[in-house]
Amino acid sequence: MSATAAQGHSEDHAHDHGHHHKETFITKYIFSQDHKMISKQYLITGLIMGVLGIAMSLLFRMQIAWPGESFKIFEVLLGKWAPEGVMDPNIYLALVTIHGTIMVFFVLTQGLSGTFSNLLIPLQIGARDMASGFMNMISYWMFFLSSVIMVLSLFVEAGPAAAGWTIYPPLSALPQAMGGSGMGMTLWLVSMAIFIASSLLGSLNYVVTVINLRTKGMSMTRLPLTIWAFFVTAIIGIVSFPVLLSAALLLIMDRSFGTSFFLSDIFIQGEVLHYQGGSPVLFEHLFWFLGHPEVYIVLLPALGITSEIIATNSRKPIFGYRAMVASILAIAFLSTIVWGHHMFISGMNPFLGSVFTFTTLLIAIPSAVKAFNYITTLWKGNLQLNPAMLFSIGLVSTFITGGLTGIILGDSALDINVHDTYFVVAHFHLVMGISALYGMFAGIYHWFPKMFGRMLNKNLGYIHFWITAICAYGVFFPMHFVGMAGVPRRYYTNTNFPMFDDLTNIQVVMTVFALIAGLAQLIFAWNFIHSIFYGKKAPQNPWNSNTIEWTTPVEHIHGNWPGEIPEVHRWAYDYSKTNEDGEYVIPGQDFVPQTLPLQENEEELNH
Repeated sequence: MSATAAQGHSEDHAHDHGHHHKETFITKYIFSQDHKMISKQYLITGLIMGVLGIAMSLLFRMQIAWPGESFKIFEVLLGKWAPEGVMDPNIYLALVTIHGTIMVFFVLTQGLSGTFSNLLIPLQIGARDMASGFMNMISYWMFFLSSVIMVLSLFVEAGPAAAGWTIYPPLSALPQAMGGSGMGMTLWLVSMAIFIASSLLGSLNYVVTVINLRTKGMSMTRLPLTIWAFFVTAIIGIVSFPVLLSAALLLIMDRSFGTSFFLSDIFIQGEVLHYQGGSPVLFEHLFWFLGHPEVYIVLLPALGITSEIIATNSRKPIFGYRAMVASILAIAFLSTIVWGHHMFISGMNPFLGSVFTFTTLLIAIPSAVKAFNYITTLWKGNLQLNPAMLFSIGLVSTFITGGLTGIILGDSALDINVHDTYFVVAHFHLVMGISALYGMFAGIYHWFPKMFGRMLNKNLGYIHFWITAICAYGVFFPMHFVGMAGVPRRYYTNTNFPMFDDLTNIQVVMTVFALIAGLAQLIFAWNFIHSIFYGKKAPQNPWNSNTIEWTTPVEHIHGNWPGEIPEVHRWAYDYSKTNEDGEYVIPGQDFVPQTLPLQENEEELNH
């Protein structure tokens, strides 16, 4: 569809909405088809799941630091799984499993992508709404349903899923293997199947919207980098999520219908099971074919948000726009051919290992392009260090430090020494977990005025950033050394290994940092909830930004713009642009909105 036809389509769409009957509470706040309301639903659901995920991590960190100690809070929160306040080993593994699942999928995939793709795609490309509002609503409610099922699995009699968030068979395929392999595991698989359906519906909607509903003048090379990131992330999701769905369905069949896709020659408690011919390594291939692109499904939206915020708050054009777009596309392609580096010690042919090593190290190039371009954009900029900018700079920091350790893990010979130790945990928490969380916080601080019409408290934002940033490194930096010393991950205690006794104090230090970081999120929660109702009223364009979402009224209307959709005449990064006389294009204003036509003798920047 051409841009003009898309414009006409959007206008018709708006015309249809003009004659809507009065919206009730249910159609406006619950079963809403307005992308702005759906983005708030995703955000609030994601934040609630985030609280659960972080709380679990604090519980098992306490167990690692003080193994076998009695804590009243364990008894209160874990009930029968912590008799007299001492954590049961089974629930430890379950907490690790559900923490990983919630944070990777429910917070950093749908909480981040669902929120900001929904909010920004129509607003930044100049569309009235998503291509299909109804499909968008269904996508959110499937996400909500999967979240509810995942939380309910915590209350199953035999305990929640406990095979690690990667749910490798045979532990996850044999209901009799342990308590957490029973009903809790089944609910985990059902929840994930619904989650994947939700993610696919959302991704298809995002792709169609970006391709078909751009406003007049909004060519692909004028799209903000945020939209490029969301667009490509959606494509990666469409390619890789169905593979995890197939793995989950085959695992359900192994568990419940007697097939043996992933099982072969199993003995359990002296009993010979009838399974034969399957391969647990096949599951690893299927899981990681989604699992590695998933890292970038989580990271790319955060990097897109960071691109927008760093350019806006440096008051400079983003450095190397086309290189940034090319690096997003390169990351998307390469992310689908590196999954084998998770399986270097699964008996893989050494030649195949070297192929995966090569593709893994290759992905460092587009990642480095992004890092260097951020640094160059910041260089000599007129920096506005608000909370969103600090979190964006924090992301660049953790992206680099976490990425450097990826070079070690991506090398098949070096990986053998640190595989399944805390070194791996430190690596992916920094490069994916903390970086993506920073991107999410940056996005919330930056677009909160657009979502809620009010401003967050800046000073609380600074406190939130500095405590979180110091504590994040306090937890994950020492973890690299614990991992290099050989401490294995997912063990609920290391007291049986005398060679690790000297490392107990480091575990205590990391746990104290983790507890402080957890408390710091309460500052953010208070700021967020309080500001929705009592925050300072937001001006229309609080950050003097160029992108067109800031041309919509502060009060939300269905259809985004009253009257015609604005036409776009330039790219999104004309900050501090001067004319031949060395004066700003708009006198006294260091930004030029995308909607302003090119002036006489003004050249469009050649990104």
